[in-house]
Amino acid sequence: MPDAAPRTFEVRHLQLARALFAAIAAVMITFSGDHSAAVGVSVFSGFAVATALGFFLAVWLVFPAGERWPSVVLGLLTLVAGIVGSFPGLRTTAAFFVLVAVWALVAGAAELIIGLVGRRRGWAISRESVFVGILTVVLGVALLVIDPDYRLEYYIEQAKRSFTLTGITIGVGVFGAYAAIVAVYLGIAAFSPRPEPAVTADRADNPGGHA
Repeated sequence: MPDAAPRTFEVRHLQLARALFAAIAAVMITFSGDHSAAVGVSVFSGFAVATALGFFLAVWLVFPAGERWPSVVLGLLTLVAGIVGSFPGLRTTAAFFVLVAVWALVAGAAELIIGLVGRRRGWAISRESVFVGILTVVLGVALLVIDPDYRLEYYIEQAKRSFTLTGITIGVGVFGAYAAIVAVYLGIAAFSPRPEPAVTADRADNPGGHA
């Protein structure tokens, strides 16, 4: 049976790929002096498309039959958001908040549900999916709370100059913080020991146990 054979790639490889893409997004935002909508949507779009690609490759390379649909669902939701963000005309403040918030709420809820279902079925991906799903929903809620039109002028005496804090600056920064947390969490999870899925599979194949 092909699915019973040892696989070259495991769940930890998908976690590492997701952590890498999230880390790149976090670094790009953190070290950019420009937190405009154009930068925010561009970084999110690249992050989303790359992450979706990782999900799609994992469908064949990582997961056995019966555990592939979650990766397909998350890949499709994330790819659609990434493609929408790639259109230059949509790189506005309103588009950033709507696009990232909708993706976060929908994809986050989907990943949370997948994680909860996976816990009952013994899927290796379930532990990380619950945490990342909740964190992604929190991102969506945070972006709904932030006022895109917020604007605060302030002066820093030490720097001898004025600064402006805007809603989009906060929103892009929140997404950057989200990406950084995801990168660290999934990076650690990828190297953490996890139970062998074969035990759960054997129980599923023989629900009656021994006579």
